[in-house]
Amino acid sequence: MRIISFTNQKGGVGKTTSTINTGAGLSKLGYNVLLIDMDPQANLTYSLKKHSTKLRKSVYEVLKGECSASSVIVDHADFDILPASIELSGADMELVNEPARENLLKDALEEIKEQYDFILIDCPPNLGLLTLNAFTASNELIIVLQSEYLALHGLSKLIGLIKIVQKRLNPDLKVEGIVCTIYDKRKNLNREVVGHIRDYFGSKVYNTIIRDNIALAEAPSYHKTIFEYDEDSHGAEDYLLLAKEVRNGVAK
Repeated sequence: MRIISFTNQKGGVGKTTSTINTGAGLSKLGYNVLLIDMDPQANLTYSLKKHSTKLRKSVYEVLKGECSASSVIVDHADFDILPASIELSGADMELVNEPARENLLKDALEEIKEQYDFILIDCPPNLGLLTLNAFTASNELIIVLQSEYLALHGLSKLIGLIKIVQKRLNPDLKVEGIVCTIYDKRKNLNREVVGHIRDYFGSKVYNTIIRDNIALAEAPSYHKTIFEYDEDSHGAEDYLLLAKEVRNGVAK
């Protein structure tokens, strides 16, 4: 059983898209998968149409100890989902006085984690308490980097937080891999940036690069994974290849 957080301190880099479609790819490969939405924007949840004003409770109530994770999980054709809600936006302040507040998600997953081969966590685009909970609960991280000029800008803060978590809270945590997204091979800048990312992270960078693909942008509006929306697209091809790399743990 592997728990993997998809992370970047920046938004708009394809983190949620990567969490959803890597999970869907792993499901296609025959694995039991749970997706956890830890982002107050709840983009993963809304992308799969698993939230409404009448929805049962979310991961917010789970973190507060008001209900179990198993009672909140909703199913999708390919995987299970632990959904988010806007109430998460106040979690940093509301949970600050909770005992062992960094372990709330980890503790909540104890009852269910052995039901899954992979648990993938979509982290918020910041380095607050929710991200800290995700890192403490995980044994692996995948850093999602857009193939653009500012991809490495500010990354030192993320690396710093990872080192703190490894030292103080979760010594088994490791960076499993780096995935480059929104790539257009026709653009010299994109090629140069990916080169810089490979120089910086070396063999940690996955061979699979997620190409810029209109189907990936359209799929959430239909509340579908890329495989449901357009199985013949470049996006589906890329995420199935990435899922195989994640499965094999080839980024070392």
